[in-house]
Amino acid sequence: MAESSNYLQPSIPRFDGHYDHWSMLMENLLRSKEYWNLIEDGVVVAPAGASQEQIQLAHESKLKYLKAKNYLFQAIDRSILEMILARGTTKEIWDSMRQKYQGSTKVKRAQLQALRKEFEILNMKIGESIEEYFSRTLS
Repeated sequence: MAESSNYLQPSIPRFDGHYDHWSMLMENLLRSKEYWNLIEDGVVVAPAGASQEQIQLAHESKLKYLKAKNYLFQAIDRSILEMILARGTTKEIWDSMRQKYQGSTKVKRAQLQALRKEFEILNMKIGESIEEYFSRTLS
Protein backbone atom coordinates (compact mmCIF):
# COMPACT_ATOMS: atom_id res chain seq x y z
CA MET A 1 0.00 0.00 0.00
CA ALA A 2 1.35 3.43 -0.92
CA GLU A 3 2.16 5.88 1.84
CA SER A 4 0.28 9.14 1.89
CA SER A 5 2.34 12.27 2.25
CA ASN A 6 1.64 14.72 5.04
CA TYR A 7 2.62 17.81 3.10
CA LEU A 8 1.13 19.76 0.24
CA GLN A 9 2.82 19.79 -3.13
CA PRO A 10 3.74 23.42 -3.91
CA SER A 11 1.77 24.83 -6.79
CA ILE A 12 3.60 25.97 -9.89
CA PRO A 13 3.53 29.78 -10.14
CA ARG A 14 1.67 30.80 -13.30
CA PHE A 15 3.15 33.67 -15.29
CA ASP A 16 0.64 36.55 -15.19
CA GLY A 17 2.67 39.24 -16.95
CA HIS A 18 4.54 40.36 -13.82
CA TYR A 19 7.94 38.91 -14.63
CA ASP A 20 9.85 40.04 -11.54
CA HIS A 21 7.36 38.45 -9.14
CA TRP A 22 6.93 35.28 -11.22
CA SER A 23 10.67 34.79 -11.75
CA MET A 24 11.34 35.08 -8.02
CA LEU A 25 8.68 32.45 -7.23
CA MET A 26 9.72 30.19 -10.08
CA GLU A 27 13.41 30.40 -9.25
CA ASN A 28 12.64 29.51 -5.64
CA LEU A 29 10.57 26.51 -6.75
CA LEU A 30 13.28 25.29 -9.12
CA ARG A 31 15.96 25.75 -6.46
CA SER A 32 13.89 23.80 -3.92
CA LYS A 33 13.63 20.94 -6.42
CA GLU A 34 17.38 21.22 -7.14
CA TYR A 35 16.74 22.06 -10.81
CA TRP A 36 18.04 25.65 -10.86
CA ASN A 37 21.56 24.64 -11.90
CA LEU A 38 20.00 23.30 -15.12
CA ILE A 39 18.68 26.78 -15.90
CA GLU A 40 22.11 28.29 -15.32
CA ASP A 41 24.43 25.55 -16.60
CA GLY A 42 22.35 23.25 -18.77
CA VAL A 43 22.31 19.47 -18.82
CA VAL A 44 25.37 17.34 -18.05
CA VAL A 45 26.52 15.37 -21.10
CA ALA A 46 28.56 12.21 -20.74
CA PRO A 47 31.91 12.46 -22.53
CA ALA A 48 32.96 9.92 -25.15
CA GLY A 49 34.21 6.77 -23.48
CA ALA A 50 32.46 7.71 -20.24
CA SER A 51 32.38 5.42 -17.24
CA GLN A 52 29.12 3.85 -16.09
CA GLU A 53 29.00 6.40 -13.26
CA GLN A 54 29.35 9.33 -15.70
CA ILE A 55 26.65 7.86 -17.95
CA GLN A 56 24.34 7.48 -14.93
CA LEU A 57 25.06 11.07 -13.85
CA ALA A 58 24.27 12.33 -17.37
CA HIS A 59 21.05 10.28 -17.42
CA GLU A 60 19.96 11.73 -14.06
CA SER A 61 20.83 15.24 -15.27
CA LYS A 62 18.74 14.73 -18.43
CA LEU A 63 15.78 13.55 -16.33
CA LYS A 64 16.05 16.59 -14.03
CA TYR A 65 16.38 18.80 -17.12
CA LEU A 66 13.13 17.42 -18.54
CA LYS A 67 11.38 17.99 -15.20
CA ALA A 68 12.64 21.59 -15.04
CA LYS A 69 11.47 22.18 -18.61
CA ASN A 70 8.09 20.68 -17.71
CA TYR A 71 7.75 23.12 -14.78
CA LEU A 72 8.47 26.02 -17.13
CA PHE A 73 5.95 24.75 -19.68
CA GLN A 74 3.28 24.43 -16.98
CA ALA A 75 3.98 27.92 -15.65
CA ILE A 76 3.77 29.72 -18.99
CA ASP A 77 0.48 30.38 -20.78
CA ARG A 78 -0.06 28.67 -24.11
CA SER A 79 -0.03 31.89 -26.16
CA ILE A 80 3.34 32.89 -24.68
CA LEU A 81 4.70 29.36 -24.85
CA GLU A 82 4.04 29.19 -28.59
CA MET A 83 6.27 32.24 -29.09
CA ILE A 84 9.19 30.75 -27.17
CA LEU A 85 8.73 27.07 -28.05
CA ALA A 86 11.55 27.24 -30.58
CA ARG A 87 13.92 27.79 -27.65
CA GLY A 88 15.52 24.43 -27.04
CA THR A 89 16.99 24.60 -23.57
CA THR A 90 15.60 25.65 -20.22
CA LYS A 91 18.20 28.44 -20.12
CA GLU A 92 17.04 29.77 -23.51
CA ILE A 93 13.41 29.66 -22.36
CA TRP A 94 14.26 31.48 -19.12
CA ASP A 95 16.41 34.08 -20.89
CA SER A 96 13.79 34.77 -23.56
CA MET A 97 11.14 35.30 -20.86
CA ARG A 98 13.48 37.68 -19.05
CA GLN A 99 14.30 39.60 -22.23
CA LYS A 100 10.69 39.87 -23.36
CA TYR A 101 8.97 40.63 -20.06
CA GLN A 102 11.53 42.17 -17.75
CA GLY A 103 12.67 44.60 -20.39
CA SER A 104 15.67 46.82 -20.63
CA THR A 105 16.34 49.92 -18.56
CA LYS A 106 14.93 52.01 -21.40
CA VAL A 107 11.65 50.04 -21.37
CA LYS A 108 11.38 50.29 -17.58
CA ARG A 109 11.96 54.04 -17.71
CA ALA A 110 9.19 54.42 -20.31
CA GLN A 111 6.84 52.32 -18.18
CA LEU A 112 7.59 54.46 -15.13
CA GLN A 113 6.91 57.65 -17.07
CA ALA A 114 3.58 56.24 -18.26
CA LEU A 115 2.64 55.29 -14.70
CA ARG A 116 3.66 58.71 -13.39
CA LYS A 117 1.49 60.41 -16.03
CA GLU A 118 -1.41 58.12 -15.15
CA PHE A 119 -0.94 58.97 -11.46
CA GLU A 120 -0.95 62.72 -12.17
CA ILE A 121 -4.24 62.37 -14.03
CA LEU A 122 -5.81 60.89 -10.88
CA ASN A 123 -5.87 64.26 -9.11
CA MET A 124 -9.33 65.33 -8.00
CA LYS A 125 -10.55 68.24 -10.09
CA ILE A 126 -11.98 71.44 -8.60
CA GLY A 127 -15.74 71.11 -8.20
CA GLU A 128 -15.63 67.33 -8.71
CA SER A 129 -17.62 65.29 -6.19
CA ILE A 130 -16.08 62.33 -4.41
CA GLU A 131 -18.45 59.97 -6.25
CA GLU A 132 -17.39 61.39 -9.63
CA TYR A 133 -13.72 61.15 -8.72
CA PHE A 134 -14.12 57.61 -7.42
CA SER A 135 -15.94 56.40 -10.54
CA ARG A 136 -13.36 58.11 -12.80
CA THR A 137 -10.42 56.50 -11.01
CA LEU A 138 -11.97 53.05 -11.19
CA SER A 139 -12.68 53.23 -14.91
